[in-house]
Amino acid sequence: MGSLKQSFAWWSFVRGDADPVRIVREAARIGYAGVDFAPEEHWPLLRDHGLEIVAIGGHRSLTEGLNRRDLHTAIADEIAASLDKAVAQGIPNLIVFAGNRVPGVSEAAAAAITAEGLQRVAPLAEQAGVTLVLELLNSRVDHTGYQADHTAWGVAVCEQVGSPRVRLLYDVYHMQIMEGDIIATIRAQGGWFGHYHTGGVPGRHEIGDDQELNYRAIVCAICATGYDGFIAHEFLPTGDTVAALEEAFRIGEG
Repeated sequence: MGSLKQSFAWWSFVRGDADPVRIVREAARIGYAGVDFAPEEHWPLLRDHGLEIVAIGGHRSLTEGLNRRDLHTAIADEIAASLDKAVAQGIPNLIVFAGNRVPGVSEAAAAAITAEGLQRVAPLAEQAGVTLVLELLNSRVDHTGYQADHTAWGVAVCEQVGSPRVRLLYDVYHMQIMEGDIIATIRAQGGWFGHYHTGGVPGRHEIGDDQELNYRAIVCAICATGYDGFIAHEFLPTGDTVAALEEAFRIGEG
């Protein structure tokens, strides 16, 4: 069983008056291989320190997403432009969003509409060699109304799309809030997961022993599925940022 490649979410670690150069330098020293959501102006800094740009947004809006057929053309155009950028920069993942629930539209109908939207861009992703990862988010605490808030719904979308380049972003923090059964879900559905995010529950802070998830066991379960992609730490440190990055990296080694 191998170890996972690890990245961190820019937005949650490079905040306020944090020095981007220090964070990137220290992350590279610790052993991180990449970064999620890094702003374009910092991509040269990442490259200079040997860090990969692992995932960026495929389209702008989280709340108005692929579950709305009237937005499919606009979102497809955004994703096509993002795919061009991903190919040019060697970015393996684009994150896409279902959007908030639409009143009067059933869960099954919304899944079918979302799949239809992804089917429009799946051939482009396949040609580009880039994976579109539909993010699973909680709708109880952080993203009220968001549609893709359960694994089963996301899997149903991916099954309908039927493309190897359309997968799920399994965010452990969000799915612990919504449904629990993290390791069982990884074992049963891990083949649909193209990227992972972490975060401590409750509070979305460090992933150590003072929260309810055993991330070392979770990492071992992910490795056991044969997954060879990245796991990205996406939490808000309560103390020193570099110390939090170091602790998360050690846990992420399993």
